Amino acid sequence: MPAHVHAVKGYSTLMQLQPYLFFYGRCEEALEFYKKTLGGTYELMRVGDTPMADQFPADQRDKVMHASFTADAVSFLCADGRETKAVDPEAGNMSLALTATDAAEGDRVFRALSDGGTVKMPLEAAFWGGRFGMFVDRFGNDWMMTTP
Repeated sequence: MPAHVHAVKGYSTLMQLQPYLFFYGRCEEALEFYKKTLGGTYELMRVGDTPMADQFPADQRDKVMHASFTADAVSFLCADGRETKAVDPEAGNMSLALTATDAAEGDRVFRALSDGGTVKMPLEAAFWGGRFGMFVDRFGNDWMMTTP
């Protein structure tokens, strides 16, 4: 196998990239559809089940804050939507989610990818553990980053 392939494979132990889809209030419906169609499973967390529930209006506490879907060779993350992006399906509904297994490497990648872009949420402690941040890169792509 060529040396460059080994170098790329080595990074897979440091980070994982997944699409993060936004369904604008239809996340649970979409998850059920994909489960039926692809035969997968999912896990979800509602806004009301988080320590941040009091920061949201009562009518939004039943919304899906975060979910993961897994089927044979298919994996993605999703939610109903978020405050930092307008709920406008015509404007797009996907972010790229990077999960780093090494905090220092996660910090480096967050800084490098957000350079020339806009940090929407600095990489800070998250209630579920580790750190989380969001940014738009210089090419207009939305990113979400999780580190230990």
